[in-house]
Amino acid sequence: MALLSDRNLLLLFVGQGVSRLGDGLYTAAVAWQAWALTHNPSAVALVTVAAYAPAFLATFVAASYADRYDRRRLMIGSDLARAAMVAAGVGMLLAGALNLTVLVLGTALLALIGAPFAPARNAIVPQLVPAEHLQQANGVLQVAFRAAFFVGPLLLAPLLAFGSFPLVMAVDGLTFLLSAAALSALRVRRPALAGPRVRLGADLAAGLAALRAAPDVLVVIATFVLALAVASGFLAVGLVVLVGQGGQYGLMLGIAGLAEIAGALVLVRLPLPRLAVTAVLAWALLGAFRLPLGLVHAPAAIAVLLAVTGLASALTDIPLIAFVQQRIPEAHLAKALGLWEAGIAGALAVSPFLASSVIGHIGVDRAFMVSSAVLIALALAAAVVLTAMSGARSRPTEHDTVLSQP
Repeated sequence: MALLSDRNLLLLFVGQGVSRLGDGLYTAAVAWQAWALTHNPSAVALVTVAAYAPAFLATFVAASYADRYDRRRLMIGSDLARAAMVAAGVGMLLAGALNLTVLVLGTALLALIGAPFAPARNAIVPQLVPAEHLQQANGVLQVAFRAAFFVGPLLLAPLLAFGSFPLVMAVDGLTFLLSAAALSALRVRRPALAGPRVRLGADLAAGLAALRAAPDVLVVIATFVLALAVASGFLAVGLVVLVGQGGQYGLMLGIAGLAEIAGALVLVRLPLPRLAVTAVLAWALLGAFRLPLGLVHAPAAIAVLLAVTGLASALTDIPLIAFVQQRIPEAHLAKALGLWEAGIAGALAVSPFLASSVIGHIGVDRAFMVSSAVLIALALAAAVVLTAMSGARSRPTEHDTVLSQP
């Protein structure tokens, strides 16, 4: 954690930690409000889709602006706009004008306004720290993001017990303002390279060309997105069926979340020379330890397995972010990370439905085993492809051989 002696990284750590705390609180709050308005589980699902679908559709396009404009200012603008949106929501709550339609539309609009934020945040890190410290810096930041997002939902109960839902939303709006203040204090030492301003379509085409020129990056991102679609829904849906008790379910999710934070702390100090292969093989490790969840039913055994898979999950994204930051040119970095963020949103939107369908057909025990086997196979296949790509890059071509001859 010595990197936090760097003023810029400390500001990003604190500011985005506060922001992610608000995100976690907001995610729990809108789901609860959808239930309070309707007492219909479908309404909760609708709000969840509204939170993820716009990000899936818009993040890659929005990330283009993070590559063509000042990333810090774009993030500040996004924070201020979202704070204004939340303030409007508080006003509607106090006026008694909030209904499910307004909640869904507001959630979707908030997601659209925030679409460029995450790609810009991840893309600004190489402007703040040297290339050799990218993995450690991303690890430090992920500690803040995971810890804060994990704590956010825990604030909902006391805020509702001692206050009201408008107070919950006001606290969420305050986190956006604090994030904007921390970003305003950043001093970006190495600004993005200035070049001729291009149109949106041309920039997106150039970004896709940069990704095609780095197929190993595409393999790592595609593996992550597919694996998340296979894995996340089974944890959210399957674990409910497996433990059967609300309190125990929350405890198990908390154990997995704390283990992810511990894993991120470990990665801050652990050098990983082959970032791409590590990022994909982490899914095989996660699958191997999650597979027995279909065979054990003792709470202690489930807790141990979830703790180990939580540690492994930290290996899936921290090396990935650092690898993309190293391989993609500065002018297209946010778009590459935006493609990853869009994939995450899409995977999170479809994964619960996939898990529910599989569990309904073959039962929760077999479902965990099947999903884990798919994860392992996917990760191993990606590792083989990445190794072959690395070998192909290291072999001299016929043209190189001719040029090297005297």
